[in-house]
Amino acid sequence: MTSLDALRATPNALAPHYSRFGVADRLLLSAHSHQAWPDVAEEGLLEAFADAARDVDEKWDRAFAKADQLRGGFRALLADPHGEYALGASTHELVVRFLSAIELPKRPRLVTTDGEFHTLRRQLSRLEEEGVEVVRVPVEPVPTLAERIAAEVDENTAAVFVSAVLFETGRLVPGLAHLADACLGGSVELVVDAYHALGVVPFSLHDLGLTNAWVLGGGYKYLQLGEGNCFLRLPAHAQELRPVVTGWYAEFGTLAETRRPGEVAYATGGNRFAGATYDPSSHYRGVRVMRFFAEHGLDPEFLREVSRHQVGLLAECFDDLGLPADVVSRDRETPLDRLGGFLSLRSPEAGRLRAALAEHGVRTDSRGEHLRFGPAPYLSDTQLETAMGTLGKVVTG
Repeated sequence: MTSLDALRATPNALAPHYSRFGVADRLLLSAHSHQAWPDVAEEGLLEAFADAARDVDEKWDRAFAKADQLRGGFRALLADPHGEYALGASTHELVVRFLSAIELPKRPRLVTTDGEFHTLRRQLSRLEEEGVEVVRVPVEPVPTLAERIAAEVDENTAAVFVSAVLFETGRLVPGLAHLADACLGGSVELVVDAYHALGVVPFSLHDLGLTNAWVLGGGYKYLQLGEGNCFLRLPAHAQELRPVVTGWYAEFGTLAETRRPGEVAYATGGNRFAGATYDPSSHYRGVRVMRFFAEHGLDPEFLREVSRHQVGLLAECFDDLGLPADVVSRDRETPLDRLGGFLSLRSPEAGRLRAALAEHGVRTDSRGEHLRFGPAPYLSDTQLETAMGTLGKVVTG
C-alpha cells in the first residue's frame, strides 16, 4: 500500500517501479496524454510472446482469458459488476461500430459539444458532409452544459455524445444524470466519453445515474495500460442492436448454430460489438498493469486524492510566478476540485511555450491555446515545482 506522503517525497516511492521510463530523472508532465508504464508492463508483453511461441494458433484461449480479465478491470473501475464490455484497439473503431448500429438513417441527427476529442470531432464532421445533422452545443458555461445538451434532444435525434471531463480544460461536466434521463425519455442513445476520468476521477455508473448509458474509455492515459486497451460499455438494450460494421469475432457463440439464410448472426454480450483478429499483447500488458495498481493500492479513490494534491500544487506554483495574464493565465473561477487530472493554462503562445519547455526538459503538451500540465503518481512534489518554475523562466526569458 502506497501513501500520499510517500508519493510527495523526493524521491517518490513509486518511481523505482518505473525505471525503464526513467521517471525519477525526467519531468514528464504529459501524463494526461501518455503516462509512463510500470516496469512490470514488460512482463505482460513477454508473457504474450511466450504463449504465442508455445501454443501458436492455440494461444487464443489464453488471449481470450486475458481479454476477460481486462473487461473485469474496467467493470471494477466503473463499479459495474454485471456490465457488458466490447474491447477495441481504439475508441474510434468502437464509435464507428456504435454509429453503424443506431437508427441514423431514420433519425439523422446527432447532438454533441464543441469540446469533444478529435476522434469524435473528425468523424462527426465527415458524417455531416454526408447529410447527417450535427448539433454542437458550446461547452461554456460548463455548469449548464448537460442541461443545454438535453434541451437539444428531439424526436429526430439518434444519439448524444458528451465527455465526462473536457479534454482541453480538464473541467468535470456536472448534471450527466439529468442528461441521461432526458435521453432515456426520448429513446435517444447517450454516449459518455470517460477517457479523462478513469484513473483520476472515481466513475461509478450507478452513482452518476448512467446505468443506461454507453461509456467509452481506455487505458492509454491515466491507467498506464498503453495502446490497444479501449472499451465500449454497453447498456442492456444494446443486445437488441445489430452493428452494420461487424467482424467475424461478433459471431463467437453462434458458429455452432444453424445459420438462417439471409440473416447475419450476432453473439450476446460485449462480443456483439466485436471486430476481428487483433493483437492480444496489449491485453497482456494491460492486465499486468492492473495487477500492479492493485498491489500498490492505486484504486480510484486514492488516485483522486493524489491527483487533487498534484493539480492543486501546480496551480499554487503557477500563481506564485505572477506571470502576465496576457501571456499565460489559468481559470480561477472553477474550483480545483472540479478539475480532472491536469492543469490547463491558457496562452495565445501555448505551442511556443510547450516547445520552449521541452527544450528545458519539461514534457507538456498544447491543444490550441491550452497548455496542459499533467502530473502522475510517480512524480514528486519537487519535480512538479521544478517544472512550473521552468515555465516562469521560459516566459520571463
